[in-house]
Amino acid sequence: MILSELRDYLKSHHRAPLMDMAHRFDVEPDALRGMLGKWIAKGKLEKLPQDSECGGCCKCDAATTEVYEWKG
Repeated sequence: MILSELRDYLKSHHRAPLMDMAHRFDVEPDALRGMLGKWIAKGKLEKLPQDSECGGCCKCDAATTEVYEWKG
């Protein structure tokens, strides 16, 4: 996976939990955090507060879900 694929995914979904992206791209969450960090550093992405909802199915525990939102 390359950064542009991750960017396109986030642009189309606007908001996504870390585990959804890890499953989608078949990447370990820690490796994905490094890639997400590059977009955060550029000001294009924001890691939302721990209790944020991802905007999906509402079945996840918001207290344990890492959610990222595309700002670019």
